[in-house]
Amino acid sequence: MNIHSYNRRAWNKLVDDGNPWTVPVSAEVIERAKRGDWQIVLTPTKAVPADWFPELTGLPTLCLASGGGQQGPVLAAAGAEVTVFDAAPKQLQRDREVARREGLLIETVEGDMADLGTLADETFGLIVHPCSNCFAEDIRPVWRECHRVLRPGGILIAGFVNPVRYIFDNQAMESGRLEVRHAIPYADVTSLDEEELQRELIDKGEPLEFGHSLDDQIGGQLDAGFTLTGFYEDRYEAEPDPLSKYLPTFIATRCRKGD
Repeated sequence: MNIHSYNRRAWNKLVDDGNPWTVPVSAEVIERAKRGDWQIVLTPTKAVPADWFPELTGLPTLCLASGGGQQGPVLAAAGAEVTVFDAAPKQLQRDREVARREGLLIETVEGDMADLGTLADETFGLIVHPCSNCFAEDIRPVWRECHRVLRPGGILIAGFVNPVRYIFDNQAMESGRLEVRHAIPYADVTSLDEEELQRELIDKGEPLEFGHSLDDQIGGQLDAGFTLTGFYEDRYEAEPDPLSKYLPTFIATRCRKGD
């Protein structure tokens, strides 16, 4: 199975289904951003700290695997020169819709987050990468590509899933029970039996996920050449997510590329 192509189709379906991460921001959000009153999220609930961002005015900014008409339009309204890069054409269409509606300049590029070959070296001053690399088989190429396309001194802010989420049986967790089942690193395509994979995910057109180790998530950023400069954790609301009653299962990092 070609995971990139499959997840591309799955996210197009999520747009049609109205998934919350595919719903564009409102005109009111954009108007406030134009006045300097804005925030974005990388993880489910916490806003990114304001001091994580460099000065945005005129700053070439890459919203990586970040389609859906959310982060990109807000940053463009706040003054950044935004390129949104995403696998799903319908997600990118959301960003174009907001750009037309609000008179914003946003470039959209379709592709694989692990291969930014269409983007030149040292192009961007900021990369915004919300929780999405759980849909990539291998994330170390993602970090290497981020380092390549960032300017010296550039900033990468990223959100990702703590792999502890993936040790539990998902169906049991949806029923409110926490049952340890899987080892990390996790992959839907190898951790689930064939019948369950087909019934619970493929037949429903659900995206396929990967629970990457912290060695690949955080260590991968460091090995790519970044310096870690910020960190926080986040979680879903405790209801209806039983695991969030006990610990945060999302992580956000801020990294800097050396001069």
